[in-house]
Amino acid sequence: MTDETNKNGPDAAAEAQTEAPMHEDTQEVDNDAQDLDMIASLQAENAELRDRFLRLAADMDNLRRRTERDVKDAKAYAVTGFARDMLAVSDNLRRAIDAVPAEARAAAEAGLAALIEGVEMTERAMLSTLERHGVKKIEPEGQKFDPNFHQAMFEVPNPDVPNNTVTQVVQAGYTIGERVLRPAMVGVAKGGPKGEIA
Repeated sequence: MTDETNKNGPDAAAEAQTEAPMHEDTQEVDNDAQDLDMIASLQAENAELRDRFLRLAADMDNLRRRTERDVKDAKAYAVTGFARDMLAVSDNLRRAIDAVPAEARAAAEAGLAALIEGVEMTERAMLSTLERHGVKKIEPEGQKFDPNFHQAMFEVPNPDVPNNTVTQVVQAGYTIGERVLRPAMVGVAKGGPKGEIA
């Protein structure tokens, strides 16, 4: 029995020694695989974080530009409501001036002449003030009708003027910055030669 034990003993020890390096090699391969998995996982996480960072940076840049545009628009168009109300006052001043016939104006006494002149000066001062704040008058007469700036009130038969040409201004229009504050109310020619297509 001792011979068998001795026989088995060294063989078992040799076998254990040959199995140990194989087991260590397998463990190293497993560790390498785990390391590669962890590296791949970290690279994926890094790519995801980079993508999120780039998106966040782009969102912040868009927000900054949008905020700058909103602030610029707020400055440029803050007086829009007030300017629109002042245009109604200016229209009334113009109506008051136009209500005085030319004959009455020519034969007016000093008091009436001074009143008419004062109303005209007030209208000019108001329009000048509005213009300093970005409000500009639209001068459409003789231009091609543009629905972005003009509102057609009626058509005027006129064979001498190209179709869709503004021939009469009923109420002046105004812009503020790049926006229409009030479209010009106009009469448009009808029946003339076709206008050039722009």
